[in-house]
Amino acid sequence: MIIIDRFEGDLAVLETDDGMINVERSLLPENAAEGDVLTYNRAWTVDKAATEQRRSRTAKRLKRLLNKTDKRGKND
Repeated sequence: MIIIDRFEGDLAVLETDDGMINVERSLLPENAAEGDVLTYNRAWTVDKAATEQRRSRTAKRLKRLLNKTDKRGKND
């Protein structure tokens, strides 16, 4: 899986299974954003379904963590 970690000027820093790589931002789709899942087949494209699935899982994890923190705080 390849994910846009961040943008640094004209570069996009991508997180891959093998580590981080830098790619010219101009090579990515114009609408690409941090956190998007990318695929490459002669050109970079945003995998909208994979991105949404990843964001949904992340939101659920965050909600569970926040609920645990809230419950612990109330018992103290």
